[in-house]
Amino acid sequence: MSQRSNKIGIAKKAAANRVAAKAVRPRKAARKSQSRKAAKPTLLAGGNPKIAKGDGDAPVQAYIAAMPGWKSDVGRRLDAHIVRSVPGVHKAVKWNSPFYGIEGQGWFLGTHCFTNCVKVAFFRGTSLRPLPPGESKQKEVRYLDIHQDDQFDEAQFAAWVEPATCPASKCERATN
Repeated sequence: MSQRSNKIGIAKKAAANRVAAKAVRPRKAARKSQSRKAAKPTLLAGGNPKIAKGDGDAPVQAYIAAMPGWKSDVGRRLDAHIVRSVPGVHKAVKWNSPFYGIEGQGWFLGTHCFTNCVKVAFFRGTSLRPLPPGESKQKEVRYLDIHQDDQFDEAQFAAWVEPATCPASKCERATN
């Protein structure tokens, strides 16, 4: 046998031994992605929950459930008002915030948690009467900040939601 074929034979045996060794080695158990206990959601700066983006009710409900303390109750109440006022509302979580919209017309409202409040953004807020109290750098947007000890005017919020869904080109100014 030549020296060259001997080296090839040795290399083949070594490769076969490596394959055989891998086959008999016990594999480590795959790490579970979720523990059996529900993991606490990560909160970003200001207490905003970190929720993966997604369309539909499920990611919005996950966001609401992850809102810290009293803010979760506010989130549930806001969501219930919106669903009641806007049949077939489209929901999504984008940029770690819930958005509400009408299919084919875009988003009309979004919410976001901050340290001391839940901020509601009406994307066509300048068409609402009375105007939501918070101003924005964006021309059409108005904000409503809900703090823990505030008397949240649910009737006024509900009165703003339906007109907020109306595209500016198809609606007269909403009045209350």
